[in-house]
Amino acid sequence: MFKSFKKSEKVLNQFIGYVFVGGVAFVIDFAALWFFTDMMGINYLYSAVIGFILGLLVNYFLSIYWVFGERKVKSARKEFIIFTVIGIIGLGVNELILWFFTDVRGVYYLHSKIIATGIVFIWNFVARKVVLF
Repeated sequence: MFKSFKKSEKVLNQFIGYVFVGGVAFVIDFAALWFFTDMMGINYLYSAVIGFILGLLVNYFLSIYWVFGERKVKSARKEFIIFTVIGIIGLGVNELILWFFTDVRGVYYLHSKIIATGIVFIWNFVARKVVLF
C-alpha cells in the first residue's frame, strides 16, 4: 500500500514539475508564434512550427534535468529521438487543432493555440511518462 502511495506521490510531483516546465516552454512557443506571425508576417501555421520546436527544446532540457530523475532509455541520443517523435506527433495535433479552430471555426489564432496547448500538453506528459521516464 505504501509503495503505491509513494509512486502516486512521485507521479504527482513529476506532473507538477512538468506543469512548470510546460509553462516555460509554452511562453516561448506562444511568444514565437506571435512574433513570427504578427511581427514577421509569416503564416501562423509556419510560425507555430517554429514556436513548437523552440518550446520542444526547452521542454526537453528542463524535463530531463529537473522533472524526471529516472530514465528508461539509457542512451541520450535514443532518448532525444523518442522525445522528438512524441513531440512531432504533438506538433501534428497542434497544427490540426490550430487550423481547425482558426480557419474552420474563425477563432483568433492565439486563442486556438491555447486550446491546442491544453490537449497537446496532456498527450506529451502521458506519452513521455510511459515511454521515457
